[in-house]
Amino acid sequence: MPMPVRSLPVAQNWDCSGCSACCRAYHVPVSAEERKRIDAQGWEAEPDLRGVPYFVAGRDGHRLNHRPDGACVFLGADNRCRIHAKFGSPAKPLACRVYPFLLVPAGDHWRLGLRFACPTAAEDQGRPLADHLPEAREYAALLEADTPAAVNAPPVPLEPGRVIPWADLLRLAAGVAGLLGDTALPLERRWRVVLKLAELCRGMQLDGGVNPKRAVTGNRLTEMVKALGRAAAEETPDAAEVVPPGRTGRLVFRQLLAVYVRKDHGPEKGSAQRGPLGRIAAAVRFARGTGKVPKLNSLIPDGATFAAAEGPAGGLSRQADALLTRYYRQKVESLQFCGPTNFGVPFWDGLVSLALTFPAVLWLARVLAAGGTDRDEAVTRAVRVVDDNFGYNKLLGLGRQKWALRLLAGRGDAARLVAWYGR
Repeated sequence: MPMPVRSLPVAQNWDCSGCSACCRAYHVPVSAEERKRIDAQGWEAEPDLRGVPYFVAGRDGHRLNHRPDGACVFLGADNRCRIHAKFGSPAKPLACRVYPFLLVPAGDHWRLGLRFACPTAAEDQGRPLADHLPEAREYAALLEADTPAAVNAPPVPLEPGRVIPWADLLRLAAGVAGLLGDTALPLERRWRVVLKLAELCRGMQLDGGVNPKRAVTGNRLTEMVKALGRAAAEETPDAAEVVPPGRTGRLVFRQLLAVYVRKDHGPEKGSAQRGPLGRIAAAVRFARGTGKVPKLNSLIPDGATFAAAEGPAGGLSRQADALLTRYYRQKVESLQFCGPTNFGVPFWDGLVSLALTFPAVLWLARVLAAGGTDRDEAVTRAVRVVDDNFGYNKLLGLGRQKWALRLLAGRGDAARLVAWYGR
């Protein structure tokens, strides 16, 4: 019997709108069994598919082929999946069926979330997420069969060598989500409170160390997090009192931005990174942070400059604040910021990595708005671009990126970047 799937208390809606963005943007992996099933579906009888390879081999295995216009070979003229239309959802590859659901193993159950890279998820359109539990349970059973190690997986460490039970780890996540949901404060300040909480908690022996009787667990842990959250809020200054991020912090952050903005395939594929020399040139320009922003993504307006992203934007509108609050609470409550869903980073480092998506989103939103995009629409597009990479772009899992997280947190630049781009 598969582990249960638990929906999240944060209000979130979704239904497929048939926009076909995912059928154009992603390289969908297919297993040998899925290839065999699709080969047996008789697509050679379709005139436009005769002689067309259904799959492409790569370093990581096979994936569905795409037409020259970027669409999956099985995407019909009506923007519907032809496999789904003819044989039903179970006939599609698992990756297609699951998207944009996010199932994160949490010991004895799965946490359910959504990828905001999907336009409908970002726009909060459709039925409540809880209404999708039946299909999520079906996907969970398939995932368990495919990855048995997810069942009763050990807890994500708070930091290297420090592990607490799943129940207490979820209490910490709930405390962080509560701080991020406190709309009485600006979101940039909420994030700085969370970063301060992480700073206060690092190194704590919540498991009691050599004396388990001194472990902080259960309700004691919940109360401790609340108390530390209040202390962190008291120690967190107003944004106007925060010094700007330092030169090193800005440099490291821009290198992180280059990863979050970059799109190598699909309709939003950039033009600046074509070929090794193009990628090197774009990286150098991001390191300098002057002049025009390289078009690592087609959404970046022609002529957009780094300077346009540095001026005050006047804070978030109610609509943008609601979107980002919902996004971050869902990421925290689903645990999609640490452990196996974020390249194995520990809990506290994972919170830093998630916090840094906030200035990344607002940097990109400034660039898009400078090109004429409505401010709220710019924030929505920026969330989708950044979320498309968070936890999925393998470049973010490299050692140098994990080192960058520790550097920005240790120097205090993570909080400064949050305040700087939140103004």
